[in-house]
Amino acid sequence: MARKPATKSSRTSSRSAAKGRAPRKKSTAAKKPAKAALGNNRLLDFYHEMLLIRRFEEKAGQMYGMGLIGGFCHLYIGQEAVVVGMQASLNEQDAVITTYRDHGHMLACGMDPKGVMAELTGREGGYSRGKGGSMHMFSKEKNFYGGHGIVGAHVPLGTGIAFSQKYKGDGGLCLTYLGDGAVNQGQVYESFNMAALWDLPVVYIIENNRYGMGTSVERASAEPDLMNRGQAHGIPGRQVDGMDVVQVFEAGQDAIAHVRAGKGPFILEMQTYRYRGHSMSDPAKYRTKEEVRKMRTEKDPIETLKDVLLEQSAADEDALKAMDRNIREQINMAADFAQDSPEPDPSELYTDVLIEA
Repeated sequence: MARKPATKSSRTSSRSAAKGRAPRKKSTAAKKPAKAALGNNRLLDFYHEMLLIRRFEEKAGQMYGMGLIGGFCHLYIGQEAVVVGMQASLNEQDAVITTYRDHGHMLACGMDPKGVMAELTGREGGYSRGKGGSMHMFSKEKNFYGGHGIVGAHVPLGTGIAFSQKYKGDGGLCLTYLGDGAVNQGQVYESFNMAALWDLPVVYIIENNRYGMGTSVERASAEPDLMNRGQAHGIPGRQVDGMDVVQVFEAGQDAIAHVRAGKGPFILEMQTYRYRGHSMSDPAKYRTKEEVRKMRTEKDPIETLKDVLLEQSAADEDALKAMDRNIREQINMAADFAQDSPEPDPSELYTDVLIEA
C-alpha cells in the first residue's frame, strides 16, 4: 500500500488585496487520493527518472571518494521526487535555474548523464567543458541556466529570465529552485517584490530539506512555514509533500497553470529530505541516525512509488529489477566516458570571457 504523507495539509494563500483579490484563506478542499488518476505509463516514467537520479548520485559519491571528483559535491539523494514531479509539466520554451545541488535537475531536464559526469570530473566532454564542475554547468539547448554556488544569488537571475520571457511574449515560464537555507537572503525578497509587481511568469520552488547546511529550519526561521514567505508581496504559496512525486506533479500543474494564466508568481514549498550530508565533506552529526533511517524507511520517494506500481500491477519485480540494471549500466557508461575524456586544454582558461579588462 502507498504510505501516507506525514507533512501538513497543502495550503494556499491568495494575492494581496492591493491586487483586488480576496484575502488568504486556508484550503478546506479534501486531499486527493495519494496516486490520483495518473496512468501507469506516467508512473513508470516517474519511477525511471527518480531511479536514474538516485543511481547517478550514488555513483558520483563513489567517484568523489576515489578522488575522481574534486571541489564541492552536493548530492540530491532523497529529494528526487521534487524535480521529477515538477519537470513533467513543462513546455519546450520553459526555463530552469537552480542551486549547487543540481545534478538531479540536469538529468530531469534531459541532459546526457555522460556530459554531466564528465563535467563533475573536470573533463573536456562536460557540459561546461570541464570548467564548471559540480556547481556550475549549463545547457542552453535544454533551457537549463545553472547550477549556482552562491546561496540565493540565482533567484534574481531566475526572476530576470521570467522578465525576459514576459517581455518577449514567448509563453514561457521559469522554474526557480532554491533551498530552505536561501529563503532568509535579502535578494530573495527583492526578487519576490519585483516578480509580484510585474506579474512575472515564475514558480519559486523551495526545496525544504529541513537543514540549511547543519542548521534546522526551526532554528533559522521565525516563520518555518516557508510557503508563507511571499505573503508580504501577495504571492500565493502552497506546502507539498515533496517525498511523493504524484503530489508534487499535481501541485506543480496547479502552480504552472496559475502562472501561465498571467496571474504572476507562485511559491511551492516542497517538504523533502536529503539522506546524505550537506556536501560530501559534511558528516551530518547534527541529526540522528534514527531520524534518517525513519525517513528512508517510511518516506523514500522511490520505494513508495515502487509499492504503488506493484500494487496496481503496472510492473512486476522482475521488470523493475531489469530497469534498475539498465540504469546502472547507463551510469557506469557515463562514468567510463568521464574518465576516458581528456582534461581541457589550458587555452580554455581564455574562452567564454565576456569582458577582458
